[in-house]
Amino acid sequence: MTAVGPGRVYDALVVGAGTAGLVTALRLAQEGADVSVTAKGVGATHLTSGTVDVLGYTPERVASPAAALPDFVRNHPEHPYARVGPQAVGDALDWFKAQLPDGALVGSLEANFLLPTAVGAPKPSALAPETMAPGDLRNGGRFTIVGLAALKDFYPAYLADNLSRARLGQGDDGRVEARAVTLAPPTGGEADVTPMGWARRFEDTEFRKAVITELEPSLDGGAVGFPAVLGLDSARTVWQELNDTLRVPVFEIPTLPPSVPGNRMARALRAALTRAGGRVVMGGRVIGVRATGKRLEEVIVDAAARPKAYRARDFVLATGGFASRGLEMDSYGMVRETAFDLPVTGMPPDDDPRWAEEYLAAHPAARVGIGVDDELRPLDSGHEPVYDNVRVAGAALAGAEPWREKSGEGISLATGLRAAELILERRGE
Repeated sequence: MTAVGPGRVYDALVVGAGTAGLVTALRLAQEGADVSVTAKGVGATHLTSGTVDVLGYTPERVASPAAALPDFVRNHPEHPYARVGPQAVGDALDWFKAQLPDGALVGSLEANFLLPTAVGAPKPSALAPETMAPGDLRNGGRFTIVGLAALKDFYPAYLADNLSRARLGQGDDGRVEARAVTLAPPTGGEADVTPMGWARRFEDTEFRKAVITELEPSLDGGAVGFPAVLGLDSARTVWQELNDTLRVPVFEIPTLPPSVPGNRMARALRAALTRAGGRVVMGGRVIGVRATGKRLEEVIVDAAARPKAYRARDFVLATGGFASRGLEMDSYGMVRETAFDLPVTGMPPDDDPRWAEEYLAAHPAARVGIGVDDELRPLDSGHEPVYDNVRVAGAALAGAEPWREKSGEGISLATGLRAAELILERRGE
């Protein structure tokens, strides 16, 4: 294996282009660091709902992440939040909101929204796009759920029925009354239109007029929920026009992937990184590393023509978990980290159960990942750093079960920003 040329030496190389990786790179670039992101794909941000889930369940539903985090961290000392601390989580949310366009995210760590999912289940989220916030279910209310005839995998009647029967939990002031309406706006003869295709159509003024004309006779004064396809680059304008014209609160409901709000978030992060002077190189898979003692010197990527070496003073691994193939498990139950071949931890011993009998139960093996110290450096079996100049951020970290906790985006933001701050602190020494 031969690397190409001497190349430049970056201040930092980030491996992975999901939320954690882009956040790390953006923060570093803002402080003048020469930073590059390399990734084999676009990351999982495009698959997310566009909300920021920090802590939704402990396992009880969480009303205030700010109030719940201190106890949660004490009770889960191996969790990524314990590595950065509750204050860092709140700081990361405030910082992240400031990086995105106005209205891209609203809310705070003080109180979770309770937002409908594509199947009508209430989901707690700390931050949400402005276009979703009017769908907050905490106080109940009347809702009209709008379906689009050529949009697959979005079933408004099913969603509305589930919302009407939803358990809102203690402290809720009302109940939800939801009904469904299905529209058939012009699609140019296409029988199946993807969410991205609908988003582009909603950015057309004449198309919006057709939707409004068809919908207006069905309004009853309650809020109106659309599938989350109200534009890609002009979502706020589209959403505001629908609010003003229909004269009722309008909100978006996440669809199944591909996610338009997730794409909006990813595009906004990429744009911010470009403005700050960072760069992203896509399509390269890490095939090796070169180290001297406890210092990583270069990462070797399988580029289009031949392997290419990226040299840097600091490295951040943000390749994600199983969903992004940052972690892989073989048929024998062995888990490996796929980029740097770092040790993983959290897998129960062979004699202990790894999986619960119920599919949606807490699985002991679900918290497997890369163990790190308080500086987010990967640890070996003796709890010593593998590399002194490598940080790990995001879903590859051990100790969390994001899909049950509803903590995925919070972990990515808090650890991604913390990884950048740790590197910047070292630069100042």
